[in-house]
Amino acid sequence: MSPQNIKKNLTNWDLVSVNPIDKNWDWKVLFCFWGINIQSVIGFSLITSLYLIYDLNTFIVFFGTALGALLVYIFSSWIGKPSQKYGLPFIVLLRSSFGITGAKYFGLIRFVVGVFLFGIQTYFLSKAFSYLIRIAFFSIEPVILDKEIFLIFFLGMNLIDWTAIIIAIIFQGFLFSAGMNVNKKIIIFSAIAVYFGMLLFFLSVLLSDVKFTSQAFLNILNTENFLNKNNFGPLVTVTSTVFAYFSIIILSFGDFSRYVKDESQLKKGNLSLILNLLIFSFFALFIVSGMDAFLKQDPENLNRILTNPTDILGKLDNLQVIILALVFIIIASASTNLIVNFIPSQYTLVNFLPFSLSIKSAGIIIAIMGFIVGIFWLTFLSQVGALSFIDTFGAFFGPIFGIMISDFYYIQKSKINNKDIYSLEKDGIYYYSGGWHIKAVYSVILGFIFSASTIWNANLMFLQSFSWMIGAFIAALTYYLLAKE
Repeated sequence: MSPQNIKKNLTNWDLVSVNPIDKNWDWKVLFCFWGINIQSVIGFSLITSLYLIYDLNTFIVFFGTALGALLVYIFSSWIGKPSQKYGLPFIVLLRSSFGITGAKYFGLIRFVVGVFLFGIQTYFLSKAFSYLIRIAFFSIEPVILDKEIFLIFFLGMNLIDWTAIIIAIIFQGFLFSAGMNVNKKIIIFSAIAVYFGMLLFFLSVLLSDVKFTSQAFLNILNTENFLNKNNFGPLVTVTSTVFAYFSIIILSFGDFSRYVKDESQLKKGNLSLILNLLIFSFFALFIVSGMDAFLKQDPENLNRILTNPTDILGKLDNLQVIILALVFIIIASASTNLIVNFIPSQYTLVNFLPFSLSIKSAGIIIAIMGFIVGIFWLTFLSQVGALSFIDTFGAFFGPIFGIMISDFYYIQKSKINNKDIYSLEKDGIYYYSGGWHIKAVYSVILGFIFSASTIWNANLMFLQSFSWMIGAFIAALTYYLLAKE
């Protein structure tokens, strides 16, 4: 391609339509994809907390979880269809509604959130590596950890912690930048491996005392007053909480749906989210309720129920089980980091500098930036309330989603011009006003104001779980009214 053509064209081989040969994802791969989204320490804690800590009717939580998953299915199918149809990632489709230049800068919002969360997740992932390193040292020589070199801390981490976080960042950066074919294998392996691990822990809890652990599980099932009108509020709360948990992946779901064979496989695969929630919830609940019943035989544990996997591990005496559990936590955490943070950040960064970057070079930049976030997380970023600012950036996601859906289905009539979506020519249909679609910019800002108000306005914080949907609806409606002919 000549330099003159490059100036008029935003084509990058990592951003063009997927080769039909590579559109080989079926519903089973998407089953693993949604499984990974649930199979994290946070997902485990969220599911078990809803059932066990908040004293809610069990079936209210069950149906609320199913309704939340159904909403995720609907929204993911909407945003996933155009990417599946045209083989384009989220950031390229964004050019249709925001303009060539507008998509470039608004896409950076997804990059900032993704890199920041990638760094935080890497920090917590490194803790699992550090536990394994400590176990190895202790097994070799119990007193070695008391040596002075391991008692020197910098930025809240000692030598083992620094070694662990370097391993974590290299491990992820090297593995995740190998391309989507490798990423597909990682997704399938991780989902199956973690479910296999949960099955092992389920069986170990069950077989330790079948009658005792089964009764502990049955005791948490509450079917009384299911149809009571007072349950409507908790049902809505559970639904919105589950949806909010998955909302971060919805916007950039097209980065993955572009590889799906056809729309039928896309719909089946998205429905598998509900099946994943059922399987994961059963295993998580049984493990936590069974472990809790055993632990409460000790008077010291009567006042607390443990829903965090790492807290549960701290109560175990079996070193082999602890090591195995840490390995599964590493697999689950790394794969979640891959699809939620790393891949979306790659595409948005490549789109920002399409003439200079590839998926691999973007991956190196993300790894470096994630490492910086990770090492400063404990001593600085977590102390200054950085997550509040990330939540604020995330308040753009719902409005951007709403505009993309309104634009594709109602303004563009489900059609994309594959030539102009890469064109910098002023007569291109996506060039708009100097590369910006002002109507989309106005709509996203209005939607953002409504969405962010649930974060920063104390009187509206009770709506925070709905912020994504509120912003999406306001922005979609505003954009439609402005952009329709």
